[in-house]
Amino acid sequence: MNAQIRLRFAPSPTGNPHIGNVRTAIFAWLFARKRGGSFLIRVEDTDQSRRTEGAVEAMLDSLRWVGIDWDEGPDVGGPLAPYTQSERLDLYRSETRRLIDSGRAYPCFCSPERLADVRRAQQMRGDETIGYDRHCLDMTRAQQDACRARGVQPVVRFRMPDEGVSVMEDIVFGHLEFENRLYDDFVALKSDGFPTYHLASVVDDHHMGISHVTRAKEWMPSVPRHVQLYAALGWDMPAFAHLPVILAPDRSKLSKRHGAASVMDYRDMGVLPEALMNYLSLLGWSLDGKTEILTPEELIAAFDLDRVSRSDAVFDFDKLMWLNGQHLRRSSDTRLARAIDKFWKDAPPQFDVTPDARAAARIAPLVRNRLKTLQDAAPLVKFFFSEDLHVDAEQLVQRGMDAERTTALLQSAHDALAQLDTFDAESIESLLRPLAADLGVKVGQLLGSLRVATTAQKVSPPMFESLEALGPERTLESIRKAIAKLSSAAGSPK
Repeated sequence: MNAQIRLRFAPSPTGNPHIGNVRTAIFAWLFARKRGGSFLIRVEDTDQSRRTEGAVEAMLDSLRWVGIDWDEGPDVGGPLAPYTQSERLDLYRSETRRLIDSGRAYPCFCSPERLADVRRAQQMRGDETIGYDRHCLDMTRAQQDACRARGVQPVVRFRMPDEGVSVMEDIVFGHLEFENRLYDDFVALKSDGFPTYHLASVVDDHHMGISHVTRAKEWMPSVPRHVQLYAALGWDMPAFAHLPVILAPDRSKLSKRHGAASVMDYRDMGVLPEALMNYLSLLGWSLDGKTEILTPEELIAAFDLDRVSRSDAVFDFDKLMWLNGQHLRRSSDTRLARAIDKFWKDAPPQFDVTPDARAAARIAPLVRNRLKTLQDAAPLVKFFFSEDLHVDAEQLVQRGMDAERTTALLQSAHDALAQLDTFDAESIESLLRPLAADLGVKVGQLLGSLRVATTAQKVSPPMFESLEALGPERTLESIRKAIAKLSSAAGSPK
């Protein structure tokens, strides 16, 4: 075991990063940061046929957005560069030659057609083990040379033991034991000279000094192969932690229909990165079974792999939205304003006037308690950035009122507000609440008419604070226009 704590996240560039990928990265990152160790990124791109253009950049962007940083990687370099497997082929081929020289690996010249025939025959016989039959294991050098002369490029297979067990003490699942006879001789190096995942990950984890490996439990069947590779190469294994799977609410495989397709989709719908990190950290781990809202700093201080559950986690979109709302409400005014401003710059809302950072700072405290996502802010504050409000005269008239009385009510409010020396929320509230009583109406009726008059909305941020943010000139002008709208509607033919 390495004395230094070093963990890695090793994505394959095959598409957009999804929730499971990033949850694995978060667990590794939290553990490394908690223990004062190093966290690195390694790109596993040995399957060139599945490589997607831009996938590496998308993954790195997703990790940065969610709040993860790294000490070494393809973009920042490091003492063990390169950090992209397709640039490390000489190392894998060198280790493969060692395996061949020691008798633990051998070239295989079997065609895909022969392999398919062997598999079908095994299935028809009902064999306990379905896999390679070691047809090429005892080929002589002359036979191998003859195959190469015909242009056949071999793969290199790792020879699994015929007996015994492969054992691993997993941090999450405890003692794992696998019978070696049930595993066939797997391909370690492909005919194109690229390694398979099994060889590349073992070689790189050793040469990069990885102390702990976190990966999804779907990789658990690979444990005996990796145990035997480490033994054959004479290396100590890192500690492994296989993580529970993330399932949909119906316990099926998580897919796009259960939520967003990729991590960045959550950014685009207005989820805070710290909220997503918080939520994903709770999918398979908990602090004490009851604490749910944790900042990244609190997660680092609390996280440990021995509290990861063996049970599969269920992704609950509604719970994520609730948790995001909690983080929004707990954000400072400055943090929330920056988040709203950034969100609006990336996805400009349909406002008459383009908002700036100062405008976002002005409205952030008003909407905090009404938001589930940053996306919810624009509809609530559209009136701040509208040059001409489209007020519905019917909505101005509250229940139990008529147009004439509403006109008088708005005029009284206008005249009273015009006399205020200090136009702030406290002064406005101290004025309007007694005014409602003086006019013989409920406070809700007065504020309801004023809300429609000044925002053209039936739902808005808190009324007194909204009027303060609008300022006296816009407030009074909007009320005058609403009164004119009522008069116009009253004079229109039915």
